Amino acid sequence: MIRFLELVHQREGLLGTWIKLPCVESVELMALAGFDFIVLDLEHSPMSLQTASTLVAVANGRGLAPLIRTPDHSPAVIQRCLDAGASGVVVPHVDNPEQAATVGRAARFEPAGTRGVGPTSRAGDWGLSPVPEYLGSDAHAAVVAQIESAAGVRAAAQIASDGHADALFVGTADLSVSLGRPADHPDVTDLVQQVVDDCRGAGLPCGTATGADPRRANTLFAQGFTFVMLSNDATMLGAGARDLVSGARAAAAERTG
Repeated sequence: MIRFLELVHQREGLLGTWIKLPCVESVELMALAGFDFIVLDLEHSPMSLQTASTLVAVANGRGLAPLIRTPDHSPAVIQRCLDAGASGVVVPHVDNPEQAATVGRAARFEPAGTRGVGPTSRAGDWGLSPVPEYLGSDAHAAVVAQIESAAGVRAAAQIASDGHADALFVGTADLSVSLGRPADHPDVTDLVQQVVDDCRGAGLPCGTATGADPRRANTLFAQGFTFVMLSNDATMLGAGARDLVSGARAAAAERTG
């Protein structure tokens, strides 16, 4: 299993991307492209948990750290994602320390949390790993709390220091919409920087997402982000196809014009 927490603490400038398409080939292509990690998106795609489980296995086999973004805070979903062998979960709309504690405890076995014991899952090598080894694996399961509201930003320092989250992730799109401001407005960028600074103060990794501009990713790393997600598989496919068609039509117009 490729462990996201190990990567993010050992290396700077981790690059990831969202996986929206429910197909094995998409994960393989992202691995071949050289990404460090992927996030299988169960919040904003029609992907099922069964499909995500298959893609987790592919990612691990291809040397990618697979995270799963859950659709909500459900402990049952968090448990099943980790049982599927995911390197961790990205949990949306964590707005206060109480919510962070709920999702953090859902990822940990007793006595630290409430996660049920299921060593016959992929996380326990289908029952072939020693149970103590399986029980110790929750220390490597990343809980990434998404901060994407003004309330979340206000609580970020406490969430970062409480010990329930292993990393914070700034959801700039939701944050800007909640404030009624464009993403580059000072009201938004100041709050984003506040979360980065809160994470730095707590010694916690902090990530965010951007489009397909590699220069923007470099700017975000310089700003203090530890890991950055570039675009997503569906948009990359669509943009590449559109550019190819546009280029071909432009060349044809030049030939006939």
